[in-house]
Amino acid sequence: MFSNLGDVAGLLLAPMSILLIAIGSILGVIVGAIPGLTGAMLIALALPLTFAMPGEQAMILLVSMYVGSVSGGLVTATLLRMPGTPASIMTTLDGYPLAKRGQAGRALALGVGGSFVGGTISWLFLVTLAGPMAQWSLSFGPWEFFALVVVAMVMIASVGGKSLSLGLLSGALGILVAMPGASPATGLSRLTFGIAELDDGFKLLPVLIGLFAVNQVIKQLMESKQQATEAVDQGTNFEWDFRRDDGKTHGWNAIRSSLIGTWVGILPGIGANVGSVMSYSAAKRASATPEQFGKGSEEGIVASETANNATVGGALIPLISMGIPGSVIDAILLGALTIHGLQPGPMLMNSDPLIVQTIVGSMLLANLAVTAFLFFGVRLMVKAATVPQYVLLPVVMVFCVIGSYALANRMFDVWVMLGFGVIGYGLERLRIPLAPFVIGLVLAPIGEEHLSAGLMQSGGSWLPLISQPISASLCVLAAVLLAWTLRRRFQQPPQDSTPVTTSTE
Repeated sequence: MFSNLGDVAGLLLAPMSILLIAIGSILGVIVGAIPGLTGAMLIALALPLTFAMPGEQAMILLVSMYVGSVSGGLVTATLLRMPGTPASIMTTLDGYPLAKRGQAGRALALGVGGSFVGGTISWLFLVTLAGPMAQWSLSFGPWEFFALVVVAMVMIASVGGKSLSLGLLSGALGILVAMPGASPATGLSRLTFGIAELDDGFKLLPVLIGLFAVNQVIKQLMESKQQATEAVDQGTNFEWDFRRDDGKTHGWNAIRSSLIGTWVGILPGIGANVGSVMSYSAAKRASATPEQFGKGSEEGIVASETANNATVGGALIPLISMGIPGSVIDAILLGALTIHGLQPGPMLMNSDPLIVQTIVGSMLLANLAVTAFLFFGVRLMVKAATVPQYVLLPVVMVFCVIGSYALANRMFDVWVMLGFGVIGYGLERLRIPLAPFVIGLVLAPIGEEHLSAGLMQSGGSWLPLISQPISASLCVLAAVLLAWTLRRRFQQPPQDSTPVTTSTE
């Protein structure tokens, strides 16, 4: 992985890189701690700021924000009973009761320690698996890549919520939005409806800002409710409570949770919140005192925070090895690579090894920076989480407009941003998950490009898709996954219709 370790170390340890890691980590943690703001929104807003940066520095900043945003909800979930991100919901169940008993320092120590362990173990998997996966996928041709995109779309739709049909609908809408512009097969414009600005399609950046930033602003305005939060008395004067035997007591729980989180992260579209729930459930089943879960269990805090941070490294594995985003934020990172003139996919590791190694190294350094900030910045985070919405929302909207307009200096992109903000809000009101939409939007051009290339190679025949071993195997895998998902859905007893939304940190 680190074939030119000296160059990577020199880049990552340069003063500007250290500054970007610190800024990204701190902003990520603070945004992750504030209910209503998400990591996806932060990274989408930060994309325009990276235009003038080299690609390596841009990814350092964005990856640091990614790592920080997943960890940010820990403090407010524990001290304020306000999970800043969906990934911290399970932490609230035990962190807040433990803090209410006068052990806020103990609850936060377990959460911060678990976050660090989960991030580190998933980083080790990222270093170990990304290279071999990329090398294996170098043997892929256009049909193999198209089949891989099909598998990813099936998996994303399958985990998009409790309703498979809504997940499929969301993915289909994302593909539809990707259609206007020049056709990869012919180069001719399509579905532009006479609008000259659509000749090169909808720009990814305004769409992302609209879906995740403007959508959140509209949601806060339309659904604003004063949440009665009771801050823990020790929130500003607690003492950290790390113990020497924590490794022995919680070591296996942390390792198991890291493995679950990493695996969940690799699966496209699932997200840190699902990893946290799965790990929490596994810890409860394995616990000698399951009755303590939900009442201040130390095991529950460790399981939740270790798993949700481990999903970051897991999600980066398919992103840098095959160009397949493992989460919504990874889809935005995929767009960032494209914006900076880099071609995501298995060739990235050969054509631009420095950018891959920069992403991997940034995750480790950001993990360290986030841990340090969590340790020293608790009081700042609690204050930031209580900033009134009427102060935050106008600032967010100003950045949304500036970021969208700066992309091409045209108002059309601002209108696109506002339009997709309304669309995103409407989709979520209809319980249609956004993750399949975004990843369908990102993957559709990739799939169409490879499909067009394959059809041109075969003279218009689809036979190679099922006659070549790898592509045929991937098609069988997609069919099996879809059949298994359908069978599982139809066998489930009727449940509440509220979907399990995929993470957008």
